Amino acid sequence: MAAPLVRIFSKSCRQICRPWGACQAGWRSRSTHPATETSTDQGVVSFPPLQTFSEEESMMKEAVKKYAQERIAPFVSKMDENSVMDQEVLTSLFEQGLMGIEIDPEYNGTGSTFFSSILVIEELAKVDPSVAVLCDIQNTLINTLFSNLGTAAQKEHYLNRLSTDMVGSFCLSEAESGSDAFSLKTRAEKHKDYYIINGSKMWISNAEHAGVFLVMANVDPSAGYKGITCFIVDRDTEGLEIGKKENKLGLRSSSTCPLNFDNVKVPEKNILGQIGQGYKYAIGMLNEGRIGIAAQMIGLAQGCFDNTIPYTRQRKQFGQRIFDFQGMQHQIAHVATQIEAGRLLTYNAARLKEAGRPFIKEACMAKYFTAEVASLTTSKCIEWMGGVGFTKDYPIEKYYRDCKIGTIYEGTTNIQLSTMAKFIDKEYDH
Repeated sequence: MAAPLVRIFSKSCRQICRPWGACQAGWRSRSTHPATETSTDQGVVSFPPLQTFSEEESMMKEAVKKYAQERIAPFVSKMDENSVMDQEVLTSLFEQGLMGIEIDPEYNGTGSTFFSSILVIEELAKVDPSVAVLCDIQNTLINTLFSNLGTAAQKEHYLNRLSTDMVGSFCLSEAESGSDAFSLKTRAEKHKDYYIINGSKMWISNAEHAGVFLVMANVDPSAGYKGITCFIVDRDTEGLEIGKKENKLGLRSSSTCPLNFDNVKVPEKNILGQIGQGYKYAIGMLNEGRIGIAAQMIGLAQGCFDNTIPYTRQRKQFGQRIFDFQGMQHQIAHVATQIEAGRLLTYNAARLKEAGRPFIKEACMAKYFTAEVASLTTSKCIEWMGGVGFTKDYPIEKYYRDCKIGTIYEGTTNIQLSTMAKFIDKEYDH
């Protein structure tokens, strides 16, 4: 087994029990956000390039890259074939602090930033997008909701577990509630100091391994979407049934299951946030989550590209490397440019979010564009590899299968385009 990531920080952190977590105070005294204005010798204000990272971000990026190659890559093919996330991979994600990136160290979290989460998701997706999406949901949805909305007791109980050994799952979609997310039918009826939940959910990621579910249910259907409330439902709650995993095209080791709620009793204290505000929480989290999906898609595209280009430089036809044909060079350069553009869109959206500035349009753009880039990249890479790219002897066909979901989940491509158009329309108001 490879050495823990924590060793790379041993010179700067003397008392570390988990990767980078205890280094936060030192890093914060330097700069966690590199995009601060600086003055040049000529007195002109300038800003660092978008891909300038703080010391913390650089260390995390490199550490996760090494970890993914050593601890995840050996399991990828078998996990995909069997549609199962290996327990050793799950355990190592917690050991490395990658399931509680933004959670405060008070709750055993890493105490890092949203942008660091984006870098982690990107690096994991280069090796296995299924692992990346598990980490993405945990960090950008579940942990954030608990951190922002939880009571002191809820944070103490759940954040400690989410940082160390518990997977979380976000339950919004239903059979008749997809893009029209708030037409959900799951109902929560009030009885004294508890609620009874009845209904069902579809397409629930992480369901197989989750220990806690954040369930959107309507406490007052007459109020429409304004009755939607977020409930904390523990896995072992009576009446909660986790259905059979979907047999998916891609992301096969990431579990996706239906959930059924049959008179599930949830105490009133398990409401997360305020009654009737669930729709606001869902919208907010999905806006942030789209940046995470963009990071997953750009990591996937880069991973596929990185596994393909060496082959084009080695294989020869008609007496020269495939890479040396001008027709190939133009295609490769085009795809590389698209990947870089997608990365910049993603990083920009993440930096805007961290800076507290409007980012919804930019998040939609990043998610939309990177999903398109991932589709283009994986398709081209199979063509460049030729016959072997169509086989399971190389990872290219898996990236091709994994990328398609990017145009569907956390808002379809058409939903992204519609949202962007609304913001563009408002920008031209006078």
